[in-house]
Amino acid sequence: MATGFFWDERTFWHAGGNYAMTLPLGGLVQPLAAGGLPESPETKRRFKNLMDVTGLSRELDLRTAPQATREELLRVHPASYLDAFKSASDAGGGELGHHAPFAKDGYEIAALSAGLATAAVRAVAKGELTNAYSLSRPPGHHCEPDKPMGFCLLANISIALEAAFAEGTAKRAVILDWDVHHGNGSEAVFYGRDDVLTISLHQEGNYPLESGGLDDRGTGVGKGYNLNLPLPPGLGHEGYLHAIDTVVIPQIKAFAPDIIIVACGYDCAMPDPLGSMLATAQTFRDMTARIKRTAEDICGGKLVVVHEGGYSEVYVPFCGHAVMEVLSGSETTAPDPMAKAMSLRQPNARVVAFQKELIDDMAAEIGV
Repeated sequence: MATGFFWDERTFWHAGGNYAMTLPLGGLVQPLAAGGLPESPETKRRFKNLMDVTGLSRELDLRTAPQATREELLRVHPASYLDAFKSASDAGGGELGHHAPFAKDGYEIAALSAGLATAAVRAVAKGELTNAYSLSRPPGHHCEPDKPMGFCLLANISIALEAAFAEGTAKRAVILDWDVHHGNGSEAVFYGRDDVLTISLHQEGNYPLESGGLDDRGTGVGKGYNLNLPLPPGLGHEGYLHAIDTVVIPQIKAFAPDIIIVACGYDCAMPDPLGSMLATAQTFRDMTARIKRTAEDICGGKLVVVHEGGYSEVYVPFCGHAVMEVLSGSETTAPDPMAKAMSLRQPNARVVAFQKELIDDMAAEIGV
């Protein structure tokens, strides 16, 4: 078996919205010369291009996939939302939620993005691939069942996971979200269930502003199966690994899933314009290696990584390449050109000690 990489050029054609970064144009907000929203195709395209140039792409099982079907979408999203989205898309585009614009054919492209994630999860869950990466765009982890937001139009991971449940290839799953923003969409879908453990590591007070609290632990039978770690701005490499080692991995092992899905946002990397964290390409390499080993220990290595945020066109490709090196076990590397500068900007020992203590205190407060 091999490592799968699911992508499609058509997803890079998603567009829409008159924005300057995240501000609507108008008044004193001027248009940007290089486009609108920071969620552009270039970070994803350059990621794939870098793997092509280094040769890593040739070591992967490259695949595309069909659009997610309406039946698959309806397991997560109500017909009323899908119909409104399709109608607006056919009419030329629009915006149905907060910071989630789309152009004509936006519905079909979003369904393709969800289809890539669904195919990746299906192939790994069925044992056709060792593990897989889905280069999904538009992203999905902010999209709630009837409310698109934060660049996300369909809940890609939730759709993919519900398909695996419906097909009987998985019964229990972990969704680990290390995007810099809270994974409110996945949380909303599974908040009252005990067959999915949702874990979100995110910068406190970033986006969405009123979600991602430490005390949001689930409801009903899902109580205790949602875990948020709102992390302090400036958390660096050591802080992230401490959270993974002391909180995330023990919780995954205790839950014993059939498959692990990572909502992989690269916006907690140091140069990202929408985050204030200090993660590096090495951070993503090390987090992926730890979760891969955990998957090998408890669920036969069944691990799927789904692309979410990350808005530095220069740096995202190197972070993504590092993740793919680990997933595939390849020795083909793309050395981080910012590694030295990144290491010099990491928190000092006293700050790291404080950050680790804060994470430990949060874990103790909620009993994990």
